[in-house]
Order: sequence, then structure tokens, then C-alpha cells
Amino acid sequence: YVCSTWGNNHFKTFDGDIYQFPGLCEYNFVSDCREAYKEFSVHIQRALNSNGHPEIQYILMKIKDIMVYLKPNLVVVDGRIVKTPYYTSGVLIESNEIYTKVYAKLGMVLMWNQQDALMVELDNKFNNHTCGLCGDYNGIQIYNEFIKGGAYNSITYGNMQKISKPNSKCEDPDETQALPSCNEHRDECQRLLTSPAFADCRLRLNLEMYIQACMQDKCACNGKDDSFCLCSTISEYSRQCSHAGGRPGEWRTQSFC
Repeated sequence: YVCSTWGNNHFKTFDGDIYQFPGLCEYNFVSDCREAYKEFSVHIQRALNSNGHPEIQYILMKIKDIMVYLKPNLVVVDGRIVKTPYYTSGVLIESNEIYTKVYAKLGMVLMWNQQDALMVELDNKFNNHTCGLCGDYNGIQIYNEFIKGGAYNSITYGNMQKISKPNSKCEDPDETQALPSCNEHRDECQRLLTSPAFADCRLRLNLEMYIQACMQDKCACNGKDDSFCLCSTISEYSRQCSHAGGRPGEWRTQSFC
């Protein structure tokens, strides 16, 4: 029931596919895509920060008729800056220095670390009714997202989710450029993700997916000793484990993440 994005342009759909998409436009992250009355939509816009790492600049949500605009340390509801915790017809918004959380009575919880990582949990009454970077939530991997009438790659899929805004200038990532594959760093990633702190996570999550994501992060950073390259996927693994009812131990130290 969870879709997320984190770190080096990783996305995990409701159906469990993990892919990378490096777009820097505004995209439909997840929306109710039924024809008649759409109950909600969530758009995101990423940008590269001063270290060249992708971060989410803002999140724009529509919940029934309420517009919510989130930036780090800023919550705007229907055009007005509000203090949190804030409650209005069926929507509760909480925030602290680290996370912003939005609870919507219609069956959605959104959690953003005000940097790179966003997680949306959706009631299963929306099965088969969603569209966007999170996929169609039909419980079948790959099928509708990446194969529909001929195979496409994740970049083509991501580009299709762009929100067209007449005055915005932003380039679509090139669909012909395959994302670099990566076969190094498996041992290091496996060691980190199977450390004793994560003993309670092993059986709750698909470990291999996170090992692959960690390997891609390491390759993308070309051996730079950059905490972003390692910590973002390990943080995501820890969050997803907690979310699945697991109890990750203390894995952060003074010198690591």
C-alpha cells in the first residue's frame, strides 16, 4: 500500500517495481485517475541541490477541494501559510524539523523528510484507480506501467507523467539514454543492509531490490565518499521496515549517516 521515492531518483511503485527516473520537471506522483470525481492528486518537483543531489523542492496536493502546498518548513493551505499541526475538513498536517506528514481521511497518508524522500500510503479502495509515477496500484508488477502496448523503459514512463505548465522550461530526460547498469559494490551494500540492526527487516522487505538500489547509488557517485550515496537507500530501507511493522535497531553512528 506504499509508494515512495528517495535518494538518487529511485521510485518504488505500489505494485513493488523499483526504477530510476531523473526528471526535474513537475510530475504527477500519484493521483486518483477515475474519470468522474478525482478525490486527490499529489504532484512533485525535484531540483538538484548545491551538492548536485536531487531533492524534492515542493509537493502540491489536492485533497477533495483543498489545495496543500508543501516546501521545507512551509505549509500553505488554499493560498494561506498555516502553522502546524493544522486541521481542516478531513485533513491533518503535522510537521517538525525532520518530517512533514499529511493524513487525509479519504485514505491517504503522506510522509516527506523535507529533502529527498517521500512516501505515500493509500487505502486499498484505490486499487486500480491510480496513475502517476506510483503506477496503477493493481497488484501486478510491471504490467500496465512498463509494457502497455510494447515495452517502454522507465524514462519514457516518467516523461509521460509530466504536468504541462505553459511557462515552465524544463527538459525531459533523454529516453534513448539507458540508465547506467551497475554490477559493483554488491558486497558492501549487502553487508550494510544485512547488519544486525536490520535483523527484524529481512523477512519483511525484498532485500535484493534495496541492494540493487544501493549499488546504483554507489556507482553513480564514482567512489566519492559522499554520505548521500549510501545513506539515502539505507534510510529508505529502515523507513520501509518500520512501516512494515519491523523494528530496525540503531544503525546510524557518529561516523556513518
